[in-house]
Amino acid sequence: MRGLFFKVFIIFWIAQSLTFVISTALIVRHHFESPDILFDTLNTSLRADARNAASAYEQGGCAAFAKFGQSIGQTVALTDAAGGNLCWPEGMARPEHIGNRDQEPGDHRRERLPGFQIGNQYVWTVPASSASGTRYVFLLSRPHVPWQPSLFNDLQHFASPQLPVAIVIGGLTTFVLVLLITRPVVQLRRAARALSMGKLHERVKLGGPESVFFAGDEIAALIRDFNHMAERLEQLVSAQKLLLRDVSHELRSPLARLSVALELAREDAGTVMTAHLGRIERETERLNQLIGQLLTLSSMEAIERQKHFAPIHLNRLIEKMIPDAEYEAQQRNCTVMFKAEASCSIEGNEPLLYRAVENVVRNAIRYATADTQVEIALRPVTVRGVPMAEIAVSDRGPGIPSDQLEAIFRPFYRVDDARSPDTGGFGVGLAIAERAVRLHGGELIAENREDGGVTMLMRFAVARQLKS
Repeated sequence: MRGLFFKVFIIFWIAQSLTFVISTALIVRHHFESPDILFDTLNTSLRADARNAASAYEQGGCAAFAKFGQSIGQTVALTDAAGGNLCWPEGMARPEHIGNRDQEPGDHRRERLPGFQIGNQYVWTVPASSASGTRYVFLLSRPHVPWQPSLFNDLQHFASPQLPVAIVIGGLTTFVLVLLITRPVVQLRRAARALSMGKLHERVKLGGPESVFFAGDEIAALIRDFNHMAERLEQLVSAQKLLLRDVSHELRSPLARLSVALELAREDAGTVMTAHLGRIERETERLNQLIGQLLTLSSMEAIERQKHFAPIHLNRLIEKMIPDAEYEAQQRNCTVMFKAEASCSIEGNEPLLYRAVENVVRNAIRYATADTQVEIALRPVTVRGVPMAEIAVSDRGPGIPSDQLEAIFRPFYRVDDARSPDTGGFGVGLAIAERAVRLHGGELIAENREDGGVTMLMRFAVARQLKS
């Protein structure tokens, strides 16, 4: 009975009941007023007109009486107490019985004054007396207009003011429900987005009035399950990182001893064994490089974004890396060209950023086709309204399938299934670069070029930018 459905049902039921009660009260009060009030108002108005008409007649005859009728905008007539015509306009219908002889002219009881429908006219007869005490009968005639039922008129008649009241109450109820339901959903969405960005410590904290409202129902259960999932995910990822770091550390010692044993074996080996020992040495070096990259990746995964970075001049950082990149490019029969469209500085960790840019450039050189050029461009861009510095590294290699452009930044992911040493490294370099760029508050994106090859875009928030 404490479920969300039951609570929403109770709130809507209370709101609809309140709307019905208030609307009914307004309808009764607005459209069904007391008949006594209507009769009193009509009697008072007719008796006052009758007295004024009798006085006008005595002062100026039928001419003054007709002028009085024009002043009130009605068709009126006057007879004596016995019903004899005194002032009677042409075309006015005459009732068969005129006057109310049983009622004194000054009596103000709540009896309904006599009224008659004659043809297309409705005639009221009102006994009256002048200031001199003479009795008369005052008659007032109005056209009789039959009631024409209309759906629009009925709706307009009964919709005010209860319809605005219903709209206001329904709107307030809906606003309260939307506010109560959407706030925890928004918090869940924010926490899920943070979790997808690698912030595994993110949790949903439900506080305020909604914490009392959702206590024990499906929303609270969903939040508890999400927090439990996030906690379990954080534990598993932390255990995986710890295992990777510990295994990498433990492998360093046997590799060091293996290198020593390899050198000793080389001294005693003959010509035939030298080639085999060389092969062992190369594979040992590759394994040592892999362990080094794993340790680097593990340490970077444990680093949060630093609060205080030092200024880094991106132009000088790339220029310092170019000689090493050109030397490696010569081994692949390609060249490296650097073009700076602006002088840009950012806040960051220079060794970490240097390694990220170097990994991206080396990856481009590794996949570049012979006799082509690897292009490095530094330019100012605006992304989502934020000025940024962009380092674009482009090659003329085979490209990347469009469905794998994001997957290449995962550790150990390789586009080619064969994982041949001739087509790349261990699949860790781009993961290190992506993590380093993310630690600097930037983003690393891979795009295929229309004329072949891939462009890696590294974007960072600009600390200082000067046009060259």
